[in-house]
Amino acid sequence: MASLSVPGVEDPDETGLSAPVCRTVTPDGDVLLLVPGDSAAARAAAHAQDDDLTAVMEITDVAPVSVPHRIRGRAWVAGWLTPVRNEQRAEAARLLAERHPVGELLGIGEALQPEPAPGLYGRTAWMMLRLEVGEGAVDDLWGAEQVEPDEFATAAPDPLAAHEAELLQHLHAAHHEQVRGLCALLGDRQAFCRLRDGAVPVGLDRFGLRVRFTDAEQRSFDARFDFPEPVRDVAELRRAMHLLFEAAAE
Repeated sequence: MASLSVPGVEDPDETGLSAPVCRTVTPDGDVLLLVPGDSAAARAAAHAQDDDLTAVMEITDVAPVSVPHRIRGRAWVAGWLTPVRNEQRAEAARLLAERHPVGELLGIGEALQPEPAPGLYGRTAWMMLRLEVGEGAVDDLWGAEQVEPDEFATAAPDPLAAHEAELLQHLHAAHHEQVRGLCALLGDRQAFCRLRDGAVPVGLDRFGLRVRFTDAEQRSFDARFDFPEPVRDVAELRRAMHLLFEAAAE
């Protein structure tokens, strides 16, 4: 989930207009956002002078499985907000469409029109905005730290990010007993883990799997199971998971 705020500009939460419909990152490290044309952020950007409008985007990472305390982390990106104009619009639309080829992005045709026009659900045209990153921060299961603009620009998406939700849901539904059996790899926590009722996979990336173990009294802890080496795709993930399950079964 993402929200966009512009200091000093009011946008009542109940309208839902502060949430970008979709977003992506350009090769240069700018963030492209598609927002309703009648949102406060769009209006403020349209009337701003060059790059003097500061804005903050907050991203909340929520586990795609049903567990207590589902928020896995938050990230903040702050910088300068401007409308995407003229010849840059077609390229920005292409990048956004690659990230979100369906759904509300079907309104991109209205967003490219020179004048506001009726968009989806009776709203005015969509507007594409560019957020030039000045600073960033992350606070998640691994800790909190600042992110410099050049680090943000050169960071590559995790190869499993696009599939993480369905992979976690599949592990939880089809391999629950094997996931629960991973407690055999916990060393000193192994005996304690055997008393627990639930085991839910809550995070998955190229480096490993995170599982939340919970007992009948709703006490829980997270355990991280690292892969022998980073995986590059779903096929390598399948092999890595088999190795984990086999090691736990020995």
